[in-house]
Amino acid sequence: MPVMRGLIAPQNTFLDTIATRFDGTHSNFVLGNAQVQSLYPIVYCSDGFCELTGFARGELMQKSCMCHFLYGSETSERLTSQMQIALDERREFKTEIILYKKSGSKFWCLLDIVPIKNEKSEVVLFLVSHKDITEKTGLEIHKISRPPGFNMERRRSRAVLYQLSGHLQKQDKTKSKLKINNSVLGANVNPIPEYKVADIQKSCFVLLHYGTFKAGWDWLILLATFYVAITVPYNVCFTAVEIREDGGSSARNPPSVSDILVEILFIIDIVLNFRTTYVSTSGQVVYDPRSICIHYATSWLFVDLIAALPFDLLYAFNISVNFGVHLLKTVRLLRLLRLLQKLDRYSQYSAVVLTLLMSTFALLAHWMACVWYFIGRSEIESNSSTSWDIGWLHELAKRLGTPYLLSGGPSVRSSYVTSLYFALSSLTSVGFGNVSANTDSEKIFSICTMLIGALMHAVVFGNVTAIIQRMYSRRYLYHTRTKDLKDFIRVHRLPKALEQRMMECFQTTWSVNNGIDVSELLRDFPDELRADIAMHLNKELLELPLFESASRGCLRSLSLIIKTSFSAPGEFLIRQGDALQAIYFVCSGSMEVLKDSTVVAILGRGDLIGSDFLTHEEVIKTNACVKALTYCDLQYISLKGLREVLSLYPDYAQKFITEIRHDLTYNLRDGHNTEPNDPVEHLVLVISFVSYE
Repeated sequence: MPVMRGLIAPQNTFLDTIATRFDGTHSNFVLGNAQVQSLYPIVYCSDGFCELTGFARGELMQKSCMCHFLYGSETSERLTSQMQIALDERREFKTEIILYKKSGSKFWCLLDIVPIKNEKSEVVLFLVSHKDITEKTGLEIHKISRPPGFNMERRRSRAVLYQLSGHLQKQDKTKSKLKINNSVLGANVNPIPEYKVADIQKSCFVLLHYGTFKAGWDWLILLATFYVAITVPYNVCFTAVEIREDGGSSARNPPSVSDILVEILFIIDIVLNFRTTYVSTSGQVVYDPRSICIHYATSWLFVDLIAALPFDLLYAFNISVNFGVHLLKTVRLLRLLRLLQKLDRYSQYSAVVLTLLMSTFALLAHWMACVWYFIGRSEIESNSSTSWDIGWLHELAKRLGTPYLLSGGPSVRSSYVTSLYFALSSLTSVGFGNVSANTDSEKIFSICTMLIGALMHAVVFGNVTAIIQRMYSRRYLYHTRTKDLKDFIRVHRLPKALEQRMMECFQTTWSVNNGIDVSELLRDFPDELRADIAMHLNKELLELPLFESASRGCLRSLSLIIKTSFSAPGEFLIRQGDALQAIYFVCSGSMEVLKDSTVVAILGRGDLIGSDFLTHEEVIKTNACVKALTYCDLQYISLKGLREVLSLYPDYAQKFITEIRHDLTYNLRDGHNTEPNDPVEHLVLVISFVSYE
């Protein structure tokens, strides 16, 4: 199974390095491309810079990193000339200068230019940081008005140097609710019920059978039931035999604290069962207390009452406990029937079922050991001239040097360990002969034990095998697909580089989704449920400002057509001149946009790339390549599916086409830079799209 991600393909972690090493006090910066002489266009800008200046990120891309758009009447031309010279000479430069925000307000800026070199010592980027030092200089500060479509939550990409807290926190939108004013109808008129789903009318003293408390209580009762299943047979076969030998004249030791606690737990469980909901034959949950009492009284009440009889209270009244009382306590084993009823609840948990099966097998071996000891003691007590001195217990006493006539036989501890050894060896195999059946009673019991052992092999160990296979089914599927992929590569003789890319993509994709095909998994679910699941899976994309004005029905339709994609370092998502098929959203990682082998933009988490031209009239050609720098997870909406959804919601389609230009971090449509940004032309585009649909 893949446990590592990102160790095969080399990654360009420039943005991550800048985010961890750059001074947090200078988190307002832009990156300029040093390979384009004189212009040095901006290929990336931080969230802090957008907030400081008031410009949206899409407005700044491809403009000069000299930031001419921040110049004003009081901006020093001498300093700007020195900045241009520093850029041309590819050297560091630092100064204080007056700049202007988009709102027109001026501020003193500590400007710092740092050249960034590649592995060949060539300057490829300029990092131009801006720090507002207005408060130190005493210049008046004006509030920044943010551009439409600008949202800091959407711009939290990997290139953010430090998470900016307190900026544009998303506020919860309160939804107005329509309520009927009953006073209008008059005081004597019954209030009109609200049109809503009725709440469950349940008493506070009624427990839910699927609640957390009841689940924990059931596990506690399960442990108590196992305790009873272990101690009761032991006391009957080992301790009670000693009482029977004494003729019932002496009682055994007083009950332990655990015995009393178990009896109290069983009594409390009866009380709780009278107040616990259940599922009727029609599949409805019954909350009515009277129906619950009747159902419990006619089902499990008798068994629970017998199991909860406080036999240990006989000691409180100085009543002698004889062998018959211990036999009566075996009825507590009926509680195990309740355990079988609840096994289906945990059948989907392989580890729980495996533990219960092995516990059941060990419990059966314990019971067989107790019966085996009881038979041995019965043979000795029978005083039969043909069998009393050849039984397994008598043979054990002779081997240990503790014969019954002289020292009373082996200790209870040695007898129980030997009995358990015989029971397990008989259940799992045919025994080893060192503890063997000699009398007729012992032979009959040995035959029954072997038959039960064969049944346990089929039931317990067969299920154990199936459970283990189920636990490792996903691992087996991974190795199967890996083998198929390697066979495919070998048969078609793929080159080494292509083989490595295929294996890298397969392993990383598997580590993300664990081999689960979401579309196949949700195929049989109702459309309503699939839409809700899809909205949850794609909520990060649907929370973009671009979709704020969309109705819930439109969002549900969009969520069903959103797909996920993955790119490894060095992989091209889009090549220049290709037909654009979708709009892409970067969920994680960093990518670069290349135009004629020149970096024109660097993308991080939260960036949106695509086209603002959505008509059917022509194929959209891309004007640049998009290449992954690190491992990138993406979500995308196909243009075909987007057009179909927008045709169903024409009102939102107009807003979408108007706003997408502001939300695109980089517009991949070929020729969009040469078109005038005319609002009339844009309105014609919207009208033509709606009328065409």
